[in-house]
Amino acid sequence: MAEPLAPAPAASRPGSVRVRVPGKINLALCVGPRRDDGFHDLATVFQSVSLADELTAAPAPAGVVTVAVHGPGADLVGAPEDNLAVRAARLLAATYAPQAGAHLEIAKGIPVAGGMAGGSADAAAALLACDRLWGLGLPTEALLDLAATLGSDVPFTLLGGTAVGHGRGERLAPVEVDHTFHWVLVTSPDGLSTPAVFRRFDELHPPDTVPAPVVPDGLLAALAAGDPVALGAALRNDLAAPALELRPDLADVLAAGTSAGAVGAMVSGSGPTCAFLARDAAHATGVAATLQDRLPGRTVYVVVAPASIGFPHAGRG
Repeated sequence: MAEPLAPAPAASRPGSVRVRVPGKINLALCVGPRRDDGFHDLATVFQSVSLADELTAAPAPAGVVTVAVHGPGADLVGAPEDNLAVRAARLLAATYAPQAGAHLEIAKGIPVAGGMAGGSADAAAALLACDRLWGLGLPTEALLDLAATLGSDVPFTLLGGTAVGHGRGERLAPVEVDHTFHWVLVTSPDGLSTPAVFRRFDELHPPDTVPAPVVPDGLLAALAAGDPVALGAALRNDLAAPALELRPDLADVLAAGTSAGAVGAMVSGSGPTCAFLARDAAHATGVAATLQDRLPGRTVYVVVAPASIGFPHAGRG
C-alpha cells in the first residue's frame, strides 16, 4: 500500500510559508440539468480526506509568480501558465497586492486528474499561503470570492472538513462532523477528463429528464451519527454511469472493493479514483490489503476523513 506522499524539499528562502491542503471526495454528487452558462446545478456533500498536496510559497521579485511541481503525476500537471495555483496567486496579487511576487513549490500527494480536486487544492493552497506570505490577512469570505472565480471545487478545498455544496458546488454550508470515517482509495494510472464525463452525462440524460438535484435522505444523518454502514448505503454519484462508460475498467475496481467487504463503494467525483468505505481502521487495512492483491498496477491508499487544512510549523523560514 502506498503511503501519502512525503513533502518534496521546500523553498528555503526566509519568510516562506507552507500549507497542506487535502483532497476531497463527494459523498453525494447529484447533478441537475445543464444551465445556460454550460454548468450544471449540483447538490453535493464534500468531505476532505487525509491525502494532501503541500504548497510552499517563497518570496520572489515584484510581479513574478513561478511554480515547480514534484511527486507522483507531476509530469501530468499543465504548463506553468495553465497551473491553477499560479492563476490563484496572480489573481490574489492583481486584486490585493499588485507589487507582490512568489515562487510556489508543490509536492503532489493527491492523484492528478483523479476526481479528488488536486488542482483545486493547489489553488486554495496558493491563496492561503500567499495571503500569509504577503501579510494581507484577508478574511475567509474575501478568499472564497476569489476561489469561486477559479473553479467549482476551489471554495471547498479552501475550507476543508465537510460541507454541502449547491450551485456549481461553490455555494457552501459547512457541516460539523464529530466522527472519523475510514476510507480506502484506489487510483488509476490514467486520468479522466471532468468535462468529458459531464458531456457524457448530458448525452445520457436529455435536459427535460433531469430533476433538480437533492442530497439523498439519510446521508447527513449518517454523518452525524458516525454510522459508516448507513453512510455507505446513502452514497450517491450521478457521474458514476458516464465515468464507467468512458472507463469500463472501473467497474472491475468497484466490484473488487465490494467483494473485499467495503460497506460503501463509489467513483470519486468524475473519476477515475474509486473510494471504498470501511467500518473502522482495522477493516480499512484489511480491505486495502485485499485490493492491493487483486488489483496489481493500481495504487491503494488508506485515508481518514474529514481532514483539515494545516500550516506545518516547519513551513516558515
